[in-house]
Amino acid sequence: MPTHPNLPRFARGALASLPEQLALWLAAQIHSRALPAGTRLPSVREAARQHGLSPSTIVAAYDQLQAQGLVEARAQRGFFVRDSGARGAAAQAAPSQRRAPPLDAAAMVRSMFEHRGDKAASPGIGTLPADWLDLPLLHRAMRRAIADDASEASSLRYGDPAGDLRLRSALTHRLADLGIAGNAGQIVTTAGATAALDLVAQLLLAPGDSVLVDEPGWPVEFARLALMGVKCVPVPRVHDGPDREAMRHLLGSRCGPDKPRVYVTVSVLHNPTGNSITLAAAHEVLKIAEAHDLTIVEDDSYAWLASAQAPRLCALDQLQRTVYVCGFAKILTPAWRVGFLAASPALVERAIDRKLLTTLGAPGLTERALAIALEQGALRRHADRITQRLAAARTRTVRLAQEAGFRFATPPQGLFGWVDTGVDTERLAAHMHSDGWLLTPGSLFQVTPQRSTLMRVNFAVAQDARLWRSLREARDNIGKPPRPVAANNPSLPTPTPVGGPPNRNRA
Repeated sequence: MPTHPNLPRFARGALASLPEQLALWLAAQIHSRALPAGTRLPSVREAARQHGLSPSTIVAAYDQLQAQGLVEARAQRGFFVRDSGARGAAAQAAPSQRRAPPLDAAAMVRSMFEHRGDKAASPGIGTLPADWLDLPLLHRAMRRAIADDASEASSLRYGDPAGDLRLRSALTHRLADLGIAGNAGQIVTTAGATAALDLVAQLLLAPGDSVLVDEPGWPVEFARLALMGVKCVPVPRVHDGPDREAMRHLLGSRCGPDKPRVYVTVSVLHNPTGNSITLAAAHEVLKIAEAHDLTIVEDDSYAWLASAQAPRLCALDQLQRTVYVCGFAKILTPAWRVGFLAASPALVERAIDRKLLTTLGAPGLTERALAIALEQGALRRHADRITQRLAAARTRTVRLAQEAGFRFATPPQGLFGWVDTGVDTERLAAHMHSDGWLLTPGSLFQVTPQRSTLMRVNFAVAQDARLWRSLREARDNIGKPPRPVAANNPSLPTPTPVGGPPNRNRA
């Protein structure tokens, strides 16, 4: 037991070891400057007495702090907190070089890893903020998985290449809730939904092929397919799903290798518009797919934020010419990197063969922990809490946006709002970036980027009134006509705009 009442208690048997727990606590004290530079840490014996820990635990914790550059050992004198000036400069230099507004997919993904002080919850990010997620749920599930592993020792062997059987069995119940009938043999786990999409693309597409994609759509998908040498053919997204007339025209006007064989789409809570396909539109899309021998890859990454009764193409088709892809980064944690695909038995066998050649097996402990969270209903209860909290955040964000004079191009639903700003959002993003905000301009979500007045906002992190005040000021500044350079000298020619006005109607 600690000998001082203000000192923390460290628990044996937690996920972090005792040295790790002590090192984390001391690191927090150093970062908050409760232990300023030059402070001498208690001697090993004194720290052991204060915290009720063994001297070897203290030594291990101090070693960790030294390895992190937080303390330094001085001969015959002990451990001292290092000067934070050099550390602070080094820590801030790299992010400041990365903070340009994201104008391509890679820059957008990099922006998710930035920590931006009190504005870390940028309106441009694509995930829930960390403080919305349930860390105790993760820890409980992982402790249970570790306890199970102690008796089975499965982590000493390669995992099942198809994925943990217990998880795949739990996922069949989840699919049944969505109206998709399938057994564990029709499911393959992957390192996140993105890896599942990549695996399916590698199986169904070859360099030079064409693939239908939503526009606006997910920039990472566009970039990934382009890296494969695949041509993305955009299908306009309308209020009730993809534009079916455009699909018919695109499929009917192409032949040979140029005719798309695959359509990748987000049916429910589409990114970035937030809308969902209607039942009538889903039936029509499947008829078009049948007529043109088209395989549909349905990315349901936002499934846990939507109603289970929302129409899914895979539920209507029952995985005959559809492939279902989902993950848990948007609802549980992006760190565990667990996703899966469900497909016909023939495609699943090919997926397992390819997975064997690339990753060999599956991360057993995280998959087992996720299975436990599903079996015990913990994930479902967490998702219910998140959707309620998100609904409140969405209401507040919509009110703030409308009060600032912005309108939503599509009805606000799910995690994302598709906001029409009235000005070029690349210019707006650059202007807001100088004030410390990170936006995602609408041009990012186009196959061939063009100027757009639209931008995506994350409802969970766009509730700050300061954001909308800054956006209004930036929009008004951008919308003002430029001052004449030489108003008092009529002999100088009037400059001619280059490129004309931005295309404000392009999504």
